[in-house]
This record gives sequence, structure tokens and C-alpha cells, in this order.
Amino acid sequence: MSIPFKTVAAATLLALAFGGASAQTTASSTLDKIKTSGKVVLGVREASPPMAYMLGAGEKYVGYHVELCERVLKDIVPQAKLEYMAVTAQNTIPLVQNGTLDIGCGPTTNNTARQQQVAFALTTYVSEVRMATKVDSGITSLEQLAGRNVSASTGTTAVQLLRKRERAQNVSYNTMLGKDHLESFLLMESGRADAFVLDDNLLAGIIANSKNPAAYRIVGEPLGSEPIALLFRKDDPAFKAAVDDSLRRMMKSGDLEKIYAKWFVAAIPPKNTSLNLPMSTALKQLMLEPNDKPLEAYAK
Repeated sequence: MSIPFKTVAAATLLALAFGGASAQTTASSTLDKIKTSGKVVLGVREASPPMAYMLGAGEKYVGYHVELCERVLKDIVPQAKLEYMAVTAQNTIPLVQNGTLDIGCGPTTNNTARQQQVAFALTTYVSEVRMATKVDSGITSLEQLAGRNVSASTGTTAVQLLRKRERAQNVSYNTMLGKDHLESFLLMESGRADAFVLDDNLLAGIIANSKNPAAYRIVGEPLGSEPIALLFRKDDPAFKAAVDDSLRRMMKSGDLEKIYAKWFVAAIPPKNTSLNLPMSTALKQLMLEPNDKPLEAYAK
């Protein structure tokens, strides 16, 4: 069954995000809003494989978190039409806050600061923030990045972790910000940056779909572990409960593990390459004991 897709330019999204609050954020619940409108708006990413990315010229959005979103919504609001809106790490939360998005399906880290703005579902991925470098660069550790150019994507927690390490280790990086992950990768690919710092799963996806995957590798110790989750409006317990209950059923039945294997172990489009990232011990434990703990709980 074909599903209509909707892509909105970043500039338009930002205008929506900051150009006045929507009454929907304080009026009815998300479930009531969806029932009234007959549709649900999913915030997706254009370039964050394997979590959420675009295939073709704006024709279809796919990925681990996109499929989880679709499965959850078909479970809790089966009659609603799914509409897809392209968003970035920077504007996802404002668009959820003002009611433009009903659910964020990109790879968003759950932390305490963001919990003041939006609500997160149960954690469905645990990532490690690491760096990608060129194989011939000779760079294998974070210590070698002192004084060098490092790329990161605007609005990601990787930027915060780099700055935290600068303070803790008394080192300095020349952090170059890309507007999205592909632009950040291009900074490293073109030689303008010596490394690109991001979640390991996203790095693996970008490398697998690059022109020459064998030219890059993920190296160095993790800057941190991060719980990744779907997100939606804060102070809407009914919607959160519905989403969480659906995810719990998928975890218990084994369906979530199958969806994970589809995107992280099996070959994925467009190049039909595998990321070879089996489910981590931390995520397997979360399947047994689901929770929505923020990043700060992982740092303890």
C-alpha cells in the first residue's frame, strides 16, 4: 500500500518552529488531534542512515526508527494517514513543541535538558559517540585530534561532548559544524577535517553509503554512550503510554529485534551493504528491562 510522503524545506520548518506557537500544543491531546485531523505527522531525517533517511528524490523515507514509528502508529492509530516531514537535529524539538510534528522519528538523544522540552519514548537504541577517519590518516585515538580540525553536525550531542572533553582534558579542537551529517562527512571526506564525530551507528551508515567505504574507519574510545528514542509532546501521558505499550509488545514478541537486524545486520538500500552492527549487550538488556532513562543516567 502506497503512503503519501511530505517533505518540507529546512527554511520553512524553521519558520514554522519559531514563527509563533501553535494552539495545538496546549489544546487537545495528540491522540485527539490525530483523530480529528485523520492524519499523523512524522518528523524524519533525510541523511541519518540506518536510523532515518531518504531513498530517491524525496519519494520514500526508511530506516530503523522510521519503521518503528510506522509500526507503533499503525498499532495505536491504524486509521490515520501517515505524513512525513523532513527535519534536522536542530529543529526537531521546536517542531514537536509547537505541534507541527506529532512524533519525532529521527535519532534523537534523550537527555535531561531535552526532557524539559519534550517527552521521550522507551529507549530503542544505545549509541556510542565515536569518530570516523580516513584509513590513511593514521589517526586512531582522540589524543591525536588536539589542535586539529574536527567536524560535527549542528545540534547534535557530539558537539557538546567534544566541548566537555576540551574542558576536562585541557585540549582544543577546531570544531567545524556541518548543517547535517552528510555535510559533516564531506568536510572529512574532502580533507578539510581530520575526523568526523557522531553516533557509531550513523557513522557506519554514512560510511557504508559513501563513494569508497573501504577508505574510512570508526576509531577511538567512545566519548559517551547515549540512549536514543522516539519523541513527542511533553505533558501528554496518554500518547506516551500508547507509544510505550506498543514498543513493549514489540520487545516482548521479538519483533523489535527483527527490525533491528533488518537495518543493522542485513544489507540495506541503496547500495545493499551491511553495517555489521549486531545488537549490543546494553540494548539487549533494555529489551528485557525497558526504560526511558536520560543520557545522564548512563554517565554514572
